[in-house]
Amino acid sequence: MLRYLPFLLVLALWIYAFVDCLNTPEEEVRHLPKVVWVIVILLFGEVLVGPVAWLITGRARRAPADGSAPSGATHRDGAARWVAPDDNPEFLKSLERDDPKSDG
Repeated sequence: MLRYLPFLLVLALWIYAFVDCLNTPEEEVRHLPKVVWVIVILLFGEVLVGPVAWLITGRARRAPADGSAPSGATHRDGAARWVAPDDNPEFLKSLERDDPKSDG
């Protein structure tokens, strides 16, 4: 059973990269047209060149859109990043406002 593991891992990465490429909007694809990326992934998937190239350079990665990064937290380049709640002054202030013990 263990001898099939490398094959299954390669197959899983191949499928993931292919589906990710198909689901990526055309304006987020970098360096090559989307159709060419699909062909590269399919042709060179068995040797992992195509899927790895897609995951590293093919798609423009961006911050999550689900609001998981606080508004005040940014990298040096201006991109939002996640901050722990105990390091976020806005979160700590909201705890003080919502604390029923502090109402007195």
